[in-house]
Amino acid sequence: MSAPLITASELAEALDSRLPPRLLDCRARLGDADAGHSLWWEAHLPGSYHLDLDRDLSGPPGQGGRHPLPNREAFTASLQRLGVAPEVPVVLYDDMGGQLAAARAWWMLACWAGHPDVRVFDGGIKAWLGAGEELSEGDRAAPHASAWVPGFHDEQWVDVAGLQAGGALLVDARSPERFRGEAEPIDPVAGHIPGAVCRPSADNLTPYGRFKTAAQLATELPEAEEVIAYCGSGVTACHTILAYAVAGRPLPRLYPGSWSEWIRDPSRGVATGD
Repeated sequence: MSAPLITASELAEALDSRLPPRLLDCRARLGDADAGHSLWWEAHLPGSYHLDLDRDLSGPPGQGGRHPLPNREAFTASLQRLGVAPEVPVVLYDDMGGQLAAARAWWMLACWAGHPDVRVFDGGIKAWLGAGEELSEGDRAAPHASAWVPGFHDEQWVDVAGLQAGGALLVDARSPERFRGEAEPIDPVAGHIPGAVCRPSADNLTPYGRFKTAAQLATELPEAEEVIAYCGSGVTACHTILAYAVAGRPLPRLYPGSWSEWIRDPSRGVATGD
């Protein structure tokens, strides 16, 4: 697996190289499935294509939660449509420090599908503009499709049964208010999975929206022999896993269904408070 992050200067140099990365815009807004593509259309990094949270990075919502993993065939088709292949580096970005779809795309490509060279643009579109670079507008010709069929690594995630088997530290990436059950703006039940600890994904970033140093993250991230990351719907939990990668620590597994799946069965426990 490649280094998980890339800076603005490194990205600008890579885009001018003989083998530029496949640049994918992962901006999204929860509750508005069309917002990501609209944002990309209005202004995006030159040469980028849109990778959609709801259409490419998730299956249909339902018993598996709000953003379950798509099936292998559907995700493979998305990657092939975008020309993603192991020999082509991939760079992902959003406008939320990677907390939304960029980290999810990184986990799905690097950890689940096994692509060897996937990085998240640290700071995203704000860092690009801050470096004095420009944006492009409108559509562009579709890339040449690839024929890549990933060898998926299902050991990188767990289902409800795997979660309930116990033995792992559960790390919840949601805000402290949602974890404690004091506020729940999205899901119908407030609280957290019993035994979990709270590590908000926002705590992985500096006030400037970039990842903290590897050394700082290594001292802050919860430590256990086995860690499972979850959040509301398996999206921001990937930011937690990415932070472990930045810190050089063993990667947690993902519980994709997360809280939005857990609460669909009233027999499963719900905890509140710290």
